[in-house]
Amino acid sequence: MKTLLTMALGSFLLAVVIAVMAVLMVSGWGRLPIDRADWTMLAVGLGASVWALLLVGCLLTARVCEAVSTYADRLGASEPSALPRTPIWMRSLMRALSRVQQTVQQRESTWRTRVRDLEIRERIADADRARAESVLGVMREAVIVTNAFDEIVYANEAAGHLLKFDAGDSARRALGDVVADTGLCRLISETREASCGLRQIDHVIEGGDEPVCCVAMLSTLKDSTDEVSSVVTVLHDMTREREIAQLKSEFVSKASHELRTPLSSVQAYVEMLVDGEADDEASRQEFYGIIQAETERLSRLVDNMLNISRIEAGIVRVDRDAVDFEGLIDRAVQTLEPQAREKRISIHRELAPVDLHAVGDVDMLYQVVVNLVSNAIKYTPEGGRVTISADSDHLERCVHVSVADTGLGVPPDDVDRIFEKFYRIENYKRVAKGTGLGLNLCRQIIETLHGGQIGLESRLGLGSRFWFTVPMSLESEREPEAKAVAA
Repeated sequence: MKTLLTMALGSFLLAVVIAVMAVLMVSGWGRLPIDRADWTMLAVGLGASVWALLLVGCLLTARVCEAVSTYADRLGASEPSALPRTPIWMRSLMRALSRVQQTVQQRESTWRTRVRDLEIRERIADADRARAESVLGVMREAVIVTNAFDEIVYANEAAGHLLKFDAGDSARRALGDVVADTGLCRLISETREASCGLRQIDHVIEGGDEPVCCVAMLSTLKDSTDEVSSVVTVLHDMTREREIAQLKSEFVSKASHELRTPLSSVQAYVEMLVDGEADDEASRQEFYGIIQAETERLSRLVDNMLNISRIEAGIVRVDRDAVDFEGLIDRAVQTLEPQAREKRISIHRELAPVDLHAVGDVDMLYQVVVNLVSNAIKYTPEGGRVTISADSDHLERCVHVSVADTGLGVPPDDVDRIFEKFYRIENYKRVAKGTGLGLNLCRQIIETLHGGQIGLESRLGLGSRFWFTVPMSLESEREPEAKAVAA
């Protein structure tokens, strides 16, 4: 580089000398005549000067660029000795370059730190948003979040199910375009405009198969400028709660009515005994018998209510064992034979010549058979017939038992409700006494405790046929068999 620089400087000086001589010659210095050769020398001198200037400029530029590049590369080195020595005429430029680069590095470091902070905050915000959405997604209540323009920001699946729209496709869409309930849209808009904080309003959602009663809780959220940025709406469906409250009210009413009847009878006959209205022993024995019968009826009612409550609460202990339905049916027939004989009703057994064993609680299943046969006798006119059948279904791995009668039958409108608590057919209340809990207790024992099925087939005026099934083995024993069949 130094050799080239020396040659460039020498060429430049030579070109300058030639150019000066040419200029003097052209200007008439020495009073020499100017001919073509003079013009040629002048042109050559000027050309050589321009070429020398360009060469010197390029070499100097390359040198400066090389020095600046080397200095810039080593400026960030850890040791100061790593910096190259620079010529005196370039030191000012290098110091300026050093200050510029240091400023750029400081700003770059600052921006890198800010970018890292923003990335961390973004990840935290994404995690918080995902956590909040997962929590809102599993809520049973419907949740809708709208922004200041009444656009849906978020809606969970419960909201989509309740208001009949696709929750996954509702983001950034106008509330009125997604939700068909104009009343709810108006409530949300009024809450946003009024900025009233928290509101709780009873609201009825129309537009579905049936109106849905719910409680709407609306809350506004404000941004840093104290302006409403979003409205959170939570809809709590009160339909199930009101149905449960109604069922509880009906249960208390019906239970009170059923309890009042035997208690009233007991109270009346006790008062007659106290007042001395039973003058002879025969009358007193009659009163004692009625009081005993009503007390037993009251005891059965209380026992059935407690048994149903225990089964529904899951606190009943089931003593599972092998149950022989042939012996169980024989015992039930012997128990109810006197009751059937009073009405001249014949009881027939039709037991298949197969294995009739199943797994269950003997006492509970005996109670089911007794209840069904007793009901058949109660609602069958004198001279009728009751048939008890039992068979095994090896395909379904269960024992099938049915009790058929030639009685009054069940009206078609009452078939679906016959197993409800305290439900009795209105026209049959004079035919026989009852509490309306026996069939419900049978369903609880068969379906809830034994995993079986119970049902009714009836034709009005031609009799009824109650049936139930009990698995032959426990579910845990049946699972390997089912897997083997599936394999």
